[in-house]
Amino acid sequence: MQAEAPELRQLRVQLKAAEDAADKPAIIELSRRIVAIAPNDSNAWEKRAQAQLDAEDLDRLEETLDAWQKTVRHQPTAIEDFRGDLSLKRKDYENAERHWLAFLATKPSAADAATEYDELGDLCVEQARWAENAAYRTKAIAAKDAAARRVFRACAFLRLHKWDAAYADMAKANKIDASDSQVKEWLPQFERLQKFLPQIKTLDAQIAKSPNDPAAAGLLLERARIFTLAGRPLLALDDAGRALKLQPASMRARIQTAEALLDDNRAEDAAKLQVGNDLLRGDGKHVSEHALRELGTLDSRLLANPRDVDALAARSKVLRELRQFTLALADARAALAIDDKSAAEHFEAAHDLDGLSQSKEALAHACTATELDPNDSAKWFFRGILERQRADFTAAIESQTRSLKIDESLVALNEREQCERRIGKINEADADLRRISELAPEHE
Repeated sequence: MQAEAPELRQLRVQLKAAEDAADKPAIIELSRRIVAIAPNDSNAWEKRAQAQLDAEDLDRLEETLDAWQKTVRHQPTAIEDFRGDLSLKRKDYENAERHWLAFLATKPSAADAATEYDELGDLCVEQARWAENAAYRTKAIAAKDAAARRVFRACAFLRLHKWDAAYADMAKANKIDASDSQVKEWLPQFERLQKFLPQIKTLDAQIAKSPNDPAAAGLLLERARIFTLAGRPLLALDDAGRALKLQPASMRARIQTAEALLDDNRAEDAAKLQVGNDLLRGDGKHVSEHALRELGTLDSRLLANPRDVDALAARSKVLRELRQFTLALADARAALAIDDKSAAEHFEAAHDLDGLSQSKEALAHACTATELDPNDSAKWFFRGILERQRADFTAAIESQTRSLKIDESLVALNEREQCERRIGKINEADADLRRISELAPEHE
């Protein structure tokens, strides 16, 4: 056997030092120099490719793989593995899967096969291919069982609603290694969901009877709500998203879909549904059950009669209370398009526009509301607030005076007193302040 050249031995020593220091540029350069001298040294080719992959130097990685494949006499199986990794980095999922399957066809070691099936499972998660995800997880376990792999398959079974199989895998994972980081992360979450399983399974059976019927949307939203309460936003999103496709006009489905997206830290996707990060949450950081029920009832009324003005106005109010002013305004405007002589719809539009910081337009609707219904103290009170916000203190005082004549209230007195002081009507402001003091004990 011919002795290795001193230059090559020196390069290998330097390469080892570069690896120990995790110096990727040095690894790439030194391994390049090694293969220039020893082109069939697949170990050096592999180190170069790995360093380029780690550095995400994808174009040069592709060049390296092409050169490696052309140079060596027998194509190393690692090339297919690297090509799969390269495709994944480029989000070319189809080719990533093809190359990894080609690598598996070469019958690698059990450990390498298990790792490759793990990656194929991860790839399926990216594509929301839940059945294939579970299948690849099963092959990974068959190649080399491990607690983490059991957890990953349990999560795959959750997405497929295979509850018993999921919990069997989690129990097995805990038995294999209770200290595994994946077990410690996921076991409490499975335990939390388990409390809701009886309700979920009941709804499963009902939904299975007609899964694609628009009438199933209500059941899907009920199940989505349970998943939200159980802390499983992705499962909630599956159901709420399906309900929204079945009934695109449903505001309950839209709000629940957006809530699940926000729970999954996907505010940009929620914004595409015109739902903002400021969605009002109640106890447990969830949208209130009462608000969802109201939206569901109003959705049903509007599904039966899209020109139900009262339902549009009521739904607008619920959406406004959830701080979703864009959606609320859309309903208010839809109601006004049907009946522009309704004081209630103008009043609602004024509130929605105010929430969107469009005070000029809000005041115009508030004025119309008081003209159409001059005997409602709340409408005059809100008009006065808008006038005060626009620094028209004289008009604001007049509006609060109209409100107080209809129904004396502390809030209206407070508003008028502040406006009077702003324009120097000190005597009137002091009189209002005395009246506030007289009324205050009655309202404590």
